[in-house]
Amino acid sequence: MQSVEEDLESASGQNYQQEFLRCLREVNVDNNTVGWYQSSTLGAYQTQEMIETFISYHDSIKKCVCIVYDPQKSQRGQVSLCAVRLKESFIDLFKEQKLTGKDLREAGVSWKDVFVEIPIKIHNSSLAQALIADLNPAAGATTGDLERLNLGNAAYLTKNMDNLIECMDDLLAEQQKVSMYHRNVARQQQQMAAWLQKRKQENIARRAAGEEALPEEDPALFKPIPEPAALDQYLVTNQIASYCDMLGAAAEKGMAKLYMVQGLQKAVH
Repeated sequence: MQSVEEDLESASGQNYQQEFLRCLREVNVDNNTVGWYQSSTLGAYQTQEMIETFISYHDSIKKCVCIVYDPQKSQRGQVSLCAVRLKESFIDLFKEQKLTGKDLREAGVSWKDVFVEIPIKIHNSSLAQALIADLNPAAGATTGDLERLNLGNAAYLTKNMDNLIECMDDLLAEQQKVSMYHRNVARQQQQMAAWLQKRKQENIARRAAGEEALPEEDPALFKPIPEPAALDQYLVTNQIASYCDMLGAAAEKGMAKLYMVQGLQKAVH
């Protein structure tokens, strides 16, 4: 039942996309597909699902781009749009599934090299601006204009801090996986050293008894322990950096508003 619902949802999305492109062609608007767009709350878009979507697009569109829109930041009077894509070096590693810390370090790919933000410029045509002026000739203050003067940003900062704390917990969990891996490797090396020492003693005894020595190569029972993938750690680190940037920007704007209000109060009194 769930598979049928997913198929119907996928078909509905494809039909919507085709119908939208048809409407664009009818009004002579560029309808070449170069990527997709999605919404995201407080910049939480660095996920493995987005990477997999990029990879699926990459086979047909080498330079595909995703437009990310943040409705919550837009409600605060700031149009939040960003264009991102994957770095080519990371795409090659992802396709080859070389995502361990060793593979990424050897390729020179850090957590900053997963997503690349592309500068974008939004503008309206002259006809569109004339139509907007004709529909709304009175240039009054909008909700976004008033929101930019709002001094209360405690809720916004609190939400960002909650998300940041959650990401820090996720990062700690990823670090614990790496620590567990190194402990297991060290434990295995100790076991291999003990086995080798025991085998050497056995061979000394066998040679003394005139018997053939046993091989002292690494035993097959000690299989290499796979290193955990570092992709989740990279994505969480990216998200932490994004939250820190948003907190810094919000605090900077808040301080500027407070100094402006303080200056106005001094001027009035």
